Amino acid sequence: MTFEKIERLNELAWKHRTEGLTEEELDERAELRKEYLAAMRDSLEAHLDNTYLIDENGEKQKLKKKDE
Repeated sequence: MTFEKIERLNELAWKHRTEGLTEEELDERAELRKEYLAAMRDSLEAHLDNTYLIDENGEKQKLKKKDE
């Protein structure tokens, strides 16, 4: 997600708190939120993919996904 899109999302959040949004702005905010959340999930997943736990024997073990 680009910095400009994050700035626009912040502008819409501020406008929503102060004066309210039009239907078009509500739709735009919803789409930007979806994109932002997807980017955050991808970032977190990439971070966790590079995370290891060290057991009591000192061996590294890669984190496993819950469904694995």
